[in-house]
Amino acid sequence: MNAAPADQIRLLDVQALDVRLQQLAHKRKALPEHAEIEALTKDLTQLRDLLVAAQTEESDCAREQTKAEQDVDQVRQRAARDQQRLDSGAVSSPKDLESLQREITSLAKRQGDLEEIVLEVMERRESAQERVAELTERVAAVQAKVDDATARRDTAQAGLDEEAAGVAKEREVVAGTVPADLLKLYDKLREQQGGVGAARLYQRKCEGCHIELNITELNEVRAAAKDAVVRCENCRRILVRTAESGL
Repeated sequence: MNAAPADQIRLLDVQALDVRLQQLAHKRKALPEHAEIEALTKDLTQLRDLLVAAQTEESDCAREQTKAEQDVDQVRQRAARDQQRLDSGAVSSPKDLESLQREITSLAKRQGDLEEIVLEVMERRESAQERVAELTERVAAVQAKVDDATARRDTAQAGLDEEAAGVAKEREVVAGTVPADLLKLYDKLREQQGGVGAARLYQRKCEGCHIELNITELNEVRAAAKDAVVRCENCRRILVRTAESGL
């Protein structure tokens, strides 16, 4: 393949722009906010799980408290009815009176036991409510950090995307001045060689693979016509000759 030396030099300009696009893409992918958001999101998920567990515990305690209070109320009402019967004098049989008094005593003990249960459940519920309040505050704080990191990431990405769009437009203009067959070969090699399809020959060294050409290879390059598109024998990239090639 042949191409004017000026066209080959412009190919280096295209390569430089492609490298810049790669750098911008890598920088976009490697923004520190990505790792920050990932870590914060992990913490947020754990906190939300803990919050749900605390809310469930508080809800369970609320139901348990309601049931215990209903039990206390039922015992209290029954004891009140028994006491009313006792005070009314409606029960005259000594045996029935003794039985009624035993029941009132038993109900008083039962009421006391149930009230202890109510107090214990209320304490657990209060503890759960405090836990819910604490976790709700922590979730909000971490969410605020996620939102802040996300905003910073989006701003950084927008700046990089804007710069990349400018570089891509410049690349399109410069690439449009390179012969189609040369550009096609370059793009093919760039895809095969990790993003570098053309390299400058500088001081007898290929800047693509950074290996110095041996004397035989140098002689072949020296003997090649100026418009010949030469390739590096080691990496097979297009080797662009300049005044600093050391030939």
